[in-house]
Amino acid sequence: KMFVLVEMKDTVRIKPHLFGLDRTETISSQLNKKFANKVIHQVGLCISLHDITKIEDSYILPGDGAYHCKVHFRYAVFRPFIDEAIVGKVRSSSPEGVHVSLGFFDDILIPADSLQHPSRFDQTEQVWIWEYETEDGCHDLYMDVKKEVRFRVVEEIFIDVSPSAPEASEAAEKEKREREARQPPYSIIGSVSGAGLGLLEWWQS
Repeated sequence: KMFVLVEMKDTVRIKPHLFGLDRTETISSQLNKKFANKVIHQVGLCISLHDITKIEDSYILPGDGAYHCKVHFRYAVFRPFIDEAIVGKVRSSSPEGVHVSLGFFDDILIPADSLQHPSRFDQTEQVWIWEYETEDGCHDLYMDVKKEVRFRVVEEIFIDVSPSAPEASEAAEKEKREREARQPPYSIIGSVSGAGLGLLEWWQS
């Protein structure tokens, strides 16, 4: 469920040295070069082309030896839904929270206030610890790096990184670049506050 099929359309430019090749394969290759591993604002992270549904008539622009054609296609996109439970691996921890990776996507944060309660951050070890209460007393459960963790998606954040309008001031453009450097174009906020959430090994014993 983490992935959805998104209907898209784009104009593909085919250079002369590609004219003799299979047209569908050539267009597919061009679409994957353009979109694979790219975040589209309010859509998600593009993974791979699923299929081409329509190829419109080709045309050549004056002074350009290549031909262009508008293509309708479906693309597999990573965009989990809110409240979806996902398993990833702990990438690192900081006072801000636990950073999680899915292998192909790293911009996932489980904020400190969305961890199991009560939890504390160990500055020396740089790890979050769940202080798990039992009848035998309190047990420290560590969220170590590379451990598998199940979390619930609670928020998605898109940052528009498309170029500013030509009339945008230099200061506004600089501020936009600085903001983009701090924040990825697409990120996910998760939570492990709840039964069955957190490190998989916590619930296997």
